[in-house]
Amino acid sequence: MPVVTQSELREALKATVGRRGMTEEQLDTLAEYLLSFFGYESEVIDNRLDVDDRDVFYMLEEEGLMTTRQEEVFIRKGKLWRIHYWVLRVDRVKGLARNTPPEPTREGFVYEDVPEEVWSRQIEAK
Repeated sequence: MPVVTQSELREALKATVGRRGMTEEQLDTLAEYLLSFFGYESEVIDNRLDVDDRDVFYMLEEEGLMTTRQEEVFIRKGKLWRIHYWVLRVDRVKGLARNTPPEPTREGFVYEDVPEEVWSRQIEAK
């Protein structure tokens, strides 16, 4: 798994939230802050976050630097437990750090799989 360095994360932040007028010092602080959660990993469990941390993560999700995922496990009492994770989009961070846009993902392109006849069908008058 590729590791995001502090300088790469800083450059990606500069290319995204840095456009909002953040200073160089604020960008450095934010990069260090994020790495305190992720370290050498690309995921962090949501339970570790407090309300303020989560607000920052949501902001970075809007900028495309993070996403979320969840998994469901059954605990002993037969109840379903949902575990939420925040995922650092490593490829996007590294792409922004190199000033090269990442390859677009196919996620969210649901209409591409719709057959052509659905688009061209005629609505019958009653």
